[in-house]
Amino acid sequence: MQTTRRSWLMFTAFSAGLAGCGFELRKPPSYAFRTLFNSIPIVSPFGVKLTRSLESSGQVEVITDARQIERAEVIFDQLFELRDKVIVGRTSTGAIREFQLRLRYRFRVRSRNGIELIPDTEILLTRDINFNETGALSKESEEALLYKDMENDLVLQLQRRLAAIRKI
Repeated sequence: MQTTRRSWLMFTAFSAGLAGCGFELRKPPSYAFRTLFNSIPIVSPFGVKLTRSLESSGQVEVITDARQIERAEVIFDQLFELRDKVIVGRTSTGAIREFQLRLRYRFRVRSRNGIELIPDTEILLTRDINFNETGALSKESEEALLYKDMENDLVLQLQRRLAAIRKI
């Protein structure tokens, strides 16, 4: 009985402390625009992820058809996306020990009138991966997973940057 009461009091105190400090769950970002034209090719898995994440907020309609570009308040231009794999470590015998995977992404955001809201911006994401020739096939799947993780991180960064636009 005493333990139950003590546990209940501790839970109540903890809950009151969280409520008093202003803790709240992360909300979806709010955007200053309602429609966005996305120039990323519709068949691109990254373009699909970005479109889904923007539309999931329920605040933004993403337009991918170039014939409807005049409906968009904001135009998102993908300037380039480059995936790179660089050797960063070798063993004493010269065999490859470690790679660095890089995802370099450049974009800009402008209004329908051509005013730059976000100038040419480059985001560079990197992940390190150990390499062993005996497990080359498993490393290929690990590499694919790391690239997917970088794409997810890139989508979140783009969402935050788009949410930072306050005035169109």
